Amino acid sequence: SSSPWGKRSTQEASPTMSLWELDSRSCQGTPRPDQEPSTEEASAVELQMKVDFFRKLGYSSAEIHSVLQKLGVQADTNTVLGELVKHGSAAERERQASPDPSAQLPLVPRGGGTPKAPTLEPSPPEENKEGSDLRPVVIDGSNVAMSHGNKEVFSCRGILLAVNWFLERGHTDITVFVPSWRKEQPRPDVPITDQHILRELEKKKILVFTPSRRVGGKRVVCYDDRFIVKLAFESDGVVVSNDTYRDLQGERQEWKRFIEERLLMYSFVNDKYGTHKPKIL
Repeated sequence: SSSPWGKRSTQEASPTMSLWELDSRSCQGTPRPDQEPSTEEASAVELQMKVDFFRKLGYSSAEIHSVLQKLGVQADTNTVLGELVKHGSAAERERQASPDPSAQLPLVPRGGGTPKAPTLEPSPPEENKEGSDLRPVVIDGSNVAMSHGNKEVFSCRGILLAVNWFLERGHTDITVFVPSWRKEQPRPDVPITDQHILRELEKKKILVFTPSRRVGGKRVVCYDDRFIVKLAFESDGVVVSNDTYRDLQGERQEWKRFIEERLLMYSFVNDKYGTHKPKIL
C-alpha cells in the first residue's frame, strides 16, 4: 500500500528519511569519550552506515558503492535513492535487451517540459518471462495514485508508473484495485489527473473497479482494502501499498502475518517508482 521503498505510510512525506534517522541512532562504532575519531574513521563509519541503510532497501553493495562514488558520501538520501532507481532501471532494461526502446515509459520530472502521454509498457518477450518464479502483484490503486499526487490529487499516472515497473521485471499477474466512482466526472473537491489511464488498464485486464453505488444521494463504496488483501493472500502474492492495514490485521491472524511479510512499500522520486523490499517478489 515502496524501495525503492516507502509504503503506505500514507502518513510520512519522506519515509526514507525517518528510516535513515532510525538507522543512524542504532548504528555502532561510536568512539569512546576519551577518543576522538579521525576524519578518515568518521568518513568510514558514515559510508558504512549509508551502505547498510540502502542494503535494507534491497540494493547490492556494488550498486550502492557505485552510486556513492559518483555522488559523494555527503549526498542526501533522496538524491542517492533516485540515482539507485535510475541505475536499477537501466540495468534491467539492458538485461532484457528490449528490441523496441521507444516502447519504454518516458520517466520525466513532474512539471518538466512536455513529455509524451504515458503508455502501458508492453509485456517482455516470452523468452524473458519467468512468471512461474514471480509472485502475483496486487496494487492498492488509491494509495499509489494519491501518493504520486502528493496526497492532493488522484494521479492515475502514478498507477501506470507502478504497473510498468513490475511489467519491466517480467511480472504477468498484476491486479490494480480502484473504486468505481473514480470513473465519474472529476470535481474540484476530488481532483483526478490522466483519468484515461484507468480505462486503458481496465481494457488490459490489469485494473479492476470495485463496486460503489448511491443510496439517498450518498455514495456507498465497498471496502477496497479487504479486496486487496484477500486476493493477495489467496494467490500467495504481495500487496503494493504504503498502508499498514492495521484494522485488517486485527480481523484474522493469518492476514496479520501475511501483511507483515508481504507488504511491499514504495516511493516516488522525481517521478520514478521504486519498491522497498524487492526481495519478497
